[in-house]
Amino acid sequence: MKSLAPRLLAAVALLAIPATASAHRAWLLPSVTTVSGTNNWVTVDAAISNDLFDPDHFPMQTGGIKVTRPDGTPGEIQNAAQGRYRSTFDVQLDKEGTWKIGTSTSTVGGSFKLNGEDWTIGRRRGPPSGGPGGPGGPGGPGGQAGAGGAAGPGARGEGQTPPPAAANAAQAHVVATVADIPAGATDIKLSETISRNEFFVTAGVPNDTVLRPTGKGLEFDPQTHPDDLVADEPARFRFLVDGKPAAGLRVTLVPGGKRFRDSESALDLTTGADGMIEVKWPLPGIYWLNVTASDANGSVAKGAERRMSYTATLEVPAP
Repeated sequence: MKSLAPRLLAAVALLAIPATASAHRAWLLPSVTTVSGTNNWVTVDAAISNDLFDPDHFPMQTGGIKVTRPDGTPGEIQNAAQGRYRSTFDVQLDKEGTWKIGTSTSTVGGSFKLNGEDWTIGRRRGPPSGGPGGPGGPGGPGGQAGAGGAAGPGARGEGQTPPPAAANAAQAHVVATVADIPAGATDIKLSETISRNEFFVTAGVPNDTVLRPTGKGLEFDPQTHPDDLVADEPARFRFLVDGKPAAGLRVTLVPGGKRFRDSESALDLTTGADGMIEVKWPLPGIYWLNVTASDANGSVAKGAERRMSYTATLEVPAP
């Protein structure tokens, strides 16, 4: 017991690094990340909450969940259900190798002026009423956070129903897509948002098919396999933007279990010139990894700012 005390104190000291908590973060929590054989299942909790891995706000929608099997072919979720604070679903692991499960979204939003009035570009959520857009779009009343990220200023919260006048004004000044921007619009400002939120689970022997970069957007290129992590061994992760090493990115890792601590206890690391970080895990457990990047290389013809976000759930067992 005496030999363990210094290690435990050192780990607690490392976890005491101050960090500012981000409200309403999306997360996926698998019941397991490594299994033997091909006759197993993984059950997943999915939610958007204030404290990571503690459902306390609202459930993540499961319609956007994608499953990639170890050979790169698409899989499927089963037994999806939605509760008040979280959703759950199962995936049958019937093929040996490493599976990827999560969300991948790409949206374009922004604003413009028409006849001196401000308009918003965003996804329409519901039937139009009083104008070309409907309530609940990104940044509008009633909107929820997407599956891959945190809720924005227009996210639905308890007791936040806008007055009728504000709702009608928002409805009348929203178009659904960039293609709907009318002729004569001025001051067009576009923003492309690309978000990934995923985890990996290995059945039997791991492989790297689902880990191979596509060369598009912000990507996770782990040099240490995510299902080979151990608390007393450093892990090396690389991050790429459009297939090239991304230097100077801030990578945040937050351990679960905040309800049992006084602080967020996040680890903040910065990628080197090779896009690499080395993580020395302070304690075993479940970690939420997040990194963001932005540039002016949006895919929209009118030239959008591109905002990219990558999130992963990682399990780090004790040695």
